[in-house]
Amino acid sequence: MITPKTYAGIEKEYSSAEKSKITLIPVPYDGTTTWMKGSDKGPEAFFHASANMELYDIETDTEVYKQGIFLHEPILENSSPEKMVDAVHRAAKEEIKKNKFVTLFGGEHSISIGAIRAFNECFDNLTVLQIDAHADLRQSYNGSACNHACAVYEASQNTNLVQVGIRSMDSSERRVMDKEKVFFAHEMIADEFWMDKAIDLMTDNVYITFDFDVLDPSIFPSTGTPEPGGMLWYETLDFLKAVFEEKNVVGFDLMELCPNDIDKSSDFLAAKLYYKMLTYKFKDEMTEIPEDDFDAAAQEEQQGTSRSNMEYND
Repeated sequence: MITPKTYAGIEKEYSSAEKSKITLIPVPYDGTTTWMKGSDKGPEAFFHASANMELYDIETDTEVYKQGIFLHEPILENSSPEKMVDAVHRAAKEEIKKNKFVTLFGGEHSISIGAIRAFNECFDNLTVLQIDAHADLRQSYNGSACNHACAVYEASQNTNLVQVGIRSMDSSERRVMDKEKVFFAHEMIADEFWMDKAIDLMTDNVYITFDFDVLDPSIFPSTGTPEPGGMLWYETLDFLKAVFEEKNVVGFDLMELCPNDIDKSSDFLAAKLYYKMLTYKFKDEMTEIPEDDFDAAAQEEQQGTSRSNMEYND
């Protein structure tokens, strides 16, 4: 995997490990996917899209990257699913203990097992908000409990798991699932209050694990297991914004971007969603941008300053 030296090509003053409030851990792992491979290429596609994304957020009149986003070295352990989960667990926990807001970008959904484990050890009374098309509640699959189909089984046993967007599952998962905390896609479409109901089920501390296949394939085709009938862009943002406003979101991950060579729209949606989630987390700590700053930015643009000329590490 080729990784940039900084997230989105931001200046080094906003990307140092010491000064950044946010840590981004890329995990290019795709070891247990059973159908369409390629999610290990997701982080690299995400980085390329992020480098060409505008970093001014119109909705909030802010630039969240100035809170500092440190790009952690990628987790490259792939000798076994169990060792990968352990490596993610160690890296995430180490960054949490540094008082960073820890985020991860995958890769397949089994990566979240290690991340959730770390957050559950560091935060009391944790809610895991799973936004996903699939239940992912198998205790074991293909001989491993660290399979993508088992992504939130451990969370179902050890945390307050709330599931949103579910529309595909195996009958065996019904025995594990707490249906009082599940929002099925076909029911959400007919319930104007589902967002409020979901938030009411959450404790104060919330970790979000977001599988891109929760989105409708019409807006996000580049995922390994697309399912019809998913969430749309502004619906998704409305829900996430409400969660960040009403709860203490302690971290999040984004999983299952499976890029293709033809359609790059999914890459850019992934980049934009990551940035919007950071914006919602830190919007109360940012001030609106003064007009003088807009003038300075315009002058830089005229002088040819660009973030797209990113430096990469092999």
